[in-house]
Amino acid sequence: MKRAKIVVILILVAIAAVVVLQNTESVETRILWYSVVMPRAVLLMVTGLVGFAVGVIACFATSKRGA
Repeated sequence: MKRAKIVVILILVAIAAVVVLQNTESVETRILWYSVVMPRAVLLMVTGLVGFAVGVIACFATSKRGA
């Protein structure tokens, strides 16, 4: 089981590396009245982290209501 976890982690790291290497082009992102220029890989990572955080917050908010 421990070996399977290591293999899965290595595969995910390899996929993340491919995504970063393929998305190095800078993009302009507008958030309300701010404009930010960043590599596309960073934008993908930030978007994923924000989505994860919203999911965790929603999970905690709904679990406390039911208790």
